Amino acid sequence: MTTGAQDGPEGHVPSGVGAPVAPAPAASPAAPTPVPPSTLGPDWVLGPDGMRHRRGARVLLIDARDRVLLARGHDTDQPGRSWWFTIGGGVEPGESDRDAALREVLEETGLRLDPAGLEGPVWTRSAIFDFYRERCRQDEVFYLARLGDQHTSRPLTRDGWTEIEHDVVDEMRWFTLPELRTVTIEVFPAGLADLLEPLLDGWDGRTRHLGEATE
Repeated sequence: MTTGAQDGPEGHVPSGVGAPVAPAPAASPAAPTPVPPSTLGPDWVLGPDGMRHRRGARVLLIDARDRVLLARGHDTDQPGRSWWFTIGGGVEPGESDRDAALREVLEETGLRLDPAGLEGPVWTRSAIFDFYRERCRQDEVFYLARLGDQHTSRPLTRDGWTEIEHDVVDEMRWFTLPELRTVTIEVFPAGLADLLEPLLDGWDGRTRHLGEATE
């Protein structure tokens, strides 16, 4: 019995009009677009908002004269702008915020803090800023450490500074709060002297959330 088309010999594949059409091969999934590495370092991860992001730990270092230690830095893309900021940096993978705070103080100043003397976090905040031609967001926790003469009698060191820190950090200096209020360049967090003042009498055990700041 025949159907509308003439059957061919066994094993012969018909061609032409009415011949079966082979399915097109499945398209290979597109390879993900590689994320370019950041010049800021591997701890800065590109987030879904398009900004580089990391978690940071900072320490408010207060000496026996109620002075706070700050660093002054600049951006290589904005050499005419500089600002004062607190000591600290990024939290490494698998590291706790407290351990990161202690490590950063040691690397940036040479001061080895007693972990039992680190109080806080006293503040938290998120900072959004441009740095090294990147838009960045750093979620920060701030700790408080009171320093004795055994710390402040020795010079600060830069032995643990990274290459970027050598490029952009200009100096470190101790400030009394009245001195800090007379500074004419930017200080981060904004209003630092007013934020610090109640802590000079001791931390009340509550973490204050400073919100999000664009700097």
